[in-house]
Amino acid sequence: MEMPTPNASVLSRKDQIVERLCGVLPRDAVISDIAETRAYECDALTAYKCPPLCAVLPANTEEVSAVLKICHDMGVPVVPRGSGTSLAGGALPTADSVILGVAKMNGVIETNYDDRYIKVQTGRTNLSVTGAVETNGFFYAPDPSSQLACAIAGNIAMNSGGAHCLKYGVTTNNLMGVTMVMMDGTVVEVGGAHLDAGGLDLLGLICGSEGQLGVVTEATLRILHKPEGARPVLMGYDNSETAGQVVTDIIKAGVLPVAIEFMDRPCIEATEAFAKAGYPMCEALLIVEVEGSDDEIDYQLDLIMKIAASHNPVELRQAKDTDEAGRIWLGRKSAFGAMGQINDYMCLDGTIPVSSLPFVLKRIGEMSKEFGLDVGNVFHAGDGNMHPLILFDANKPGDLELCEEFGAEILKLCVEVGGCLTGEHGVGIEKRDLMNVQFDPQDLEAQMAIKDVFDPAWLLNAAKVFPLETSQSRRAA
Repeated sequence: MEMPTPNASVLSRKDQIVERLCGVLPRDAVISDIAETRAYECDALTAYKCPPLCAVLPANTEEVSAVLKICHDMGVPVVPRGSGTSLAGGALPTADSVILGVAKMNGVIETNYDDRYIKVQTGRTNLSVTGAVETNGFFYAPDPSSQLACAIAGNIAMNSGGAHCLKYGVTTNNLMGVTMVMMDGTVVEVGGAHLDAGGLDLLGLICGSEGQLGVVTEATLRILHKPEGARPVLMGYDNSETAGQVVTDIIKAGVLPVAIEFMDRPCIEATEAFAKAGYPMCEALLIVEVEGSDDEIDYQLDLIMKIAASHNPVELRQAKDTDEAGRIWLGRKSAFGAMGQINDYMCLDGTIPVSSLPFVLKRIGEMSKEFGLDVGNVFHAGDGNMHPLILFDANKPGDLELCEEFGAEILKLCVEVGGCLTGEHGVGIEKRDLMNVQFDPQDLEAQMAIKDVFDPAWLLNAAKVFPLETSQSRRAA
């Protein structure tokens, strides 16, 4: 993966830049020592690393505004960073950039149960949003696998989803308003504590923009009443294609589970050794969960169980109690960490039509043999958001490049069957040079014209999303 050429003028002014930043932030909120900046040299796409010029940790919107104004005036690139859990290199710095981390901005600003919203600073972790409201019978729906660590800022940047997005939607469906700081330091309010904002849908534009348009410092999020109950069912099959067909049949039957999750044998074996959730050793595993009253749950699961049974499952089991339900989900939530104990891996994020699951899973298996690299599949099957984990050896020369080539072919396949390059991880650096696979030059030009409006100098996260040569020439102009 090619890294952008740093701006020599910015590098030569490091001391001056740091001095100005220390003028608007506490000294311990500016990290400029080369050894300390290495903590920010990568995100969860650890194959690529680059220490930033420095990192800053503002505590509120006003401090973010002051930092951006300085960087704008001095022509310094800025890379916004949530918790650093991006799997697409979304928070990878450049050598001439300032990392702007929101970790200190983690407070709850307002909670309104009557109108069902909570306003938080965006450094707050995903799971702690639910933690702030659950004693009153509410929860925040989006639940990425990294929800214990990932920040709301990153969730908004990448439009994150999670296991329960099939019923509740992804971040954009649960985001009501934001406070955002533009690159020149201007603070804007978009949306708010109401159903829909008037005028242009700028909120829909901002959510998923990957830090290209501004730094979101505060967010108003929709909170929901907890359901009366929920129950998962575990299904095991002899092959991935059959499991994919079961997913298609459940959706076609008109049932709306809260989640449908998929794991194949490599993930099952790794997860079982790691979490000991009691999974059957089979080729493909589905976790299907429904929720509601006892009668609603029984009705939905009766239909789902009949569909599952018609495809000759290796195992078909409903959770008997909350403990067993918790163990079933513990295994799924532990899958990425469990796979990481086996080998280095690259996690992809292509999205496909649900009806294409059987074909795509079969083709990925064939490509795995062609490239000589193993693949573990674990993903949100209900909405076709795939997460193939390509295993490789980072210490073996050429293995990373082979992994990237394999990954590119999988993502091209997703586009070919009517899907797209990313569902929730974002484009980052991982897929930026594949953007022309999904979009023609006119499409890309329209997207870049929007960035021109919000960030004319292309200083915000400018080495991401768009093909590198294009974005560098845009910045130079």
